[in-house]
Amino acid sequence: MKKVKKIPVFKNEDEERSFWSNHDASDYVVWDKSEKVRFSNLKPTTKVISLRLPEYILDELKLLAHKQDVPYQSLIKIFLKDRINQELR
Repeated sequence: MKKVKKIPVFKNEDEERSFWSNHDASDYVVWDKSEKVRFSNLKPTTKVISLRLPEYILDELKLLAHKQDVPYQSLIKIFLKDRINQELR
């Protein structure tokens, strides 16, 4: 097994950024033993789109959203994500 180097302690982000721009992370990390991490508090980047819906669909969405006490646009995102996950399975 390859010996990994110890990651130095940095004084600030600029120093760390400079270090990593000149060093290969594979010398400092054993990627085979790495674990996935989820940063759940980070807000995903969003993009504004225009979506035309029949009025009755929008009314039904608003009704459902009201029953669940969530904004209707958030409910649309939830529905879309659920369907995307279903289609990708």
